[in-house]
Amino acid sequence: MSAPKRRVPAAQRGARLARRTPKNGTPPLTTSRRPGSGNARHSAVLTAGGPHPVELAGLLHELTVRLLSADSLNQALDRLAALVTGALPGVVRCAVVLIGEGGPLTAAGSGTTGESFDHLQYAGSTGPGLEAARTRTVVTSDDLMDDERWPELRDAARAGGLRAVAAIPMDVRRTAVGAVSIYLDRAGDVCPEVLVTVMALAGHAQVLLGELHRREALTEGAEVDRAAGVIIAQRGCGVQEAYAILHESAQRLGLPQSTVAERLVAAAARNAG
Repeated sequence: MSAPKRRVPAAQRGARLARRTPKNGTPPLTTSRRPGSGNARHSAVLTAGGPHPVELAGLLHELTVRLLSADSLNQALDRLAALVTGALPGVVRCAVVLIGEGGPLTAAGSGTTGESFDHLQYAGSTGPGLEAARTRTVVTSDDLMDDERWPELRDAARAGGLRAVAAIPMDVRRTAVGAVSIYLDRAGDVCPEVLVTVMALAGHAQVLLGELHRREALTEGAEVDRAAGVIIAQRGCGVQEAYAILHESAQRLGLPQSTVAERLVAAAARNAG
């Protein structure tokens, strides 16, 4: 029996492609080009070298500590964006976005500029970060001022001083797809070392974010169980009926079930005191 194939995260697949050199010596194409840019410069490629292993290991360790110590998923995304912006040379903004099934966008950003660009991208549901998340490919632009894919974002890019971008897809297991986008304040390709480093960070982050989501689900489940116990004690009903009451209350109030459960448990604790 053959061994099952191991699924490789999208960001890691991109990093592997960047390291591969064809036999004829032609540098590999690692990023997509915008339509109509056939005469533009070649996309960024990894030739020799790349990020120093010790530096990369240090960044991955710091990312692990920051994300796993976060109190919430939103705080973890804020920390991811801040680390990328502070660690990669030439990056003036990092934006992180997650698209959950049937839910709103979850986004974070870090940098001294470019907030309006992010807001416009998410409001219009179009832009490099969202395209990378939806297509599961690395999306780049060496000049947002001359990119035909997102003309509605040009003014915001100009106002924010954003010229070039590379968006790396993420796949948070069973919860969301997303992307980590880095922006430069100059036109031109993102240098190979920076591109490979952000690919590695995005690939590691998607694993950590999946673990955070698992922890949050366990915590929310425990709170719902406690709330069901409170309902049983108060009403003398059965277990299934208690969960149904909690579910109906959440729907009626238009709140997440976990929020209603938390409030119910807190109210019971106050009354008991």
